[in-house]
Amino acid sequence: MKRIRKTFAVLVLPVLITAVGCKKNAATPQAAAAVTTPASNSAASVPTALPNSAPASMPGLTVETTSGLKGADWAMKQDAISKEATGQWAVTASASSAYNDASGHDDSSPFQATGAPNVQTEGDNGNAWTPKDPDAGLEWLDLVYSKPVFANAIRIRESAGAGAVAKVDLYDEQGQAHTIWTGTDPTTGLNYFMLNLPKTAFKSNHLRLTLATNVISGYNEIDAVQLVGTEQ
Repeated sequence: MKRIRKTFAVLVLPVLITAVGCKKNAATPQAAAAVTTPASNSAASVPTALPNSAPASMPGLTVETTSGLKGADWAMKQDAISKEATGQWAVTASASSAYNDASGHDDSSPFQATGAPNVQTEGDNGNAWTPKDPDAGLEWLDLVYSKPVFANAIRIRESAGAGAVAKVDLYDEQGQAHTIWTGTDPTTGLNYFMLNLPKTAFKSNHLRLTLATNVISGYNEIDAVQLVGTEQ
């Protein structure tokens, strides 16, 4: 699918788009309801920066990316992540918008961020979630997983326009959001942006990514997101 870039500015009204299922037949969640933001009924421009956006993260959190790895090292890291015993891939997804207003299992819909990674080369690909417009400001992607866990890592596979992730929240089992990280995403190319965190004091099977799409020019695409953690 080829993106047609516009030469004029567009004001985007974020619309909740929800997809259920996954690309790789992941299990259905037991009792996990996504906390979503309802669409507005009136026109409004998309904000271009996070309010109070000074970089911050939970104590003890470290940031890592596979961008610096090459050749066999890169391939081995990708394989290790895919085989992570305590990792799980999302089973449902919703988003502020999607390219061409994609929904259901359409190319570029939120559904395309569920399941294990299936984008093999950097660049535009219908197997990744893509916000409706490039450079439009803040967009969000909500992901729900089958098992609530005490999280210790979040691994975001960016497949095009990497480097736009600006905030990551985890939701506890009562639906309360906990901001895990805000800051500058160092990822480039087809790579993982990884947050390694101390084991959370609460269980979670729901996270939200906020992207500042105006930070990295062009379309920003998310292939998959792995939540790592244990049930005890």
